[in-house]
Amino acid sequence: MTAKILTLEAAKEANIDVIENGKYTQVVHDTVVALRANRRSGTASTKTKATVHGSGSKPWRQKGTGRARAGYKSSPVWVGGGVVFGPHPRDYSKKVSKNNKRIALRKALSERIKAGDVLIAPTFAVSEPKTKQFVAALGALTPETRSLIISAAFDDTTYLAARNVGPALLMTASEVNTEQLLHYRKVIITEDGLAQLAERISKR
Repeated sequence: MTAKILTLEAAKEANIDVIENGKYTQVVHDTVVALRANRRSGTASTKTKATVHGSGSKPWRQKGTGRARAGYKSSPVWVGGGVVFGPHPRDYSKKVSKNNKRIALRKALSERIKAGDVLIAPTFAVSEPKTKQFVAALGALTPETRSLIISAAFDDTTYLAARNVGPALLMTASEVNTEQLLHYRKVIITEDGLAQLAERISKR
């Protein structure tokens, strides 16, 4: 397999709506922030002085001991007491419109194309589910192991061969997102994946 750099002219011929101006950077930022926020579980939780388990009795009498006054053992100033302004379960998710997601994906792809980081390959597959074969196939296209490989679909053999190669990622054209396009140093797209991606980000 061989790969060639996807130029702006070739991208336009493939019906990719390239964004050549400096617009939509804020849309890309908002989309990536939302993608990362939506992955947060929001399950961090602490107990306040009201929810700490323990007796509500006064530890010692108010006067005569020589010690500071204390009203309850769950006081935040005590070890094992409650936490003031600590985290509680919450929803971190953010909403981004479908139109903005599409624009962000188109903008991210356009910037990677302009930077010369997008490669086009006829197909991408391996014959056996072996890591060595996957590394060899990827190395034949680019020396950069931190690569995103996009196709219309991958067979199970290729998925199995790629699962132990942490720096690389296989994604279908229907599932790839803006953050992934920006994260990897090289983006390899198969011809059928490019056609599907062009349809997905086309103007509506």
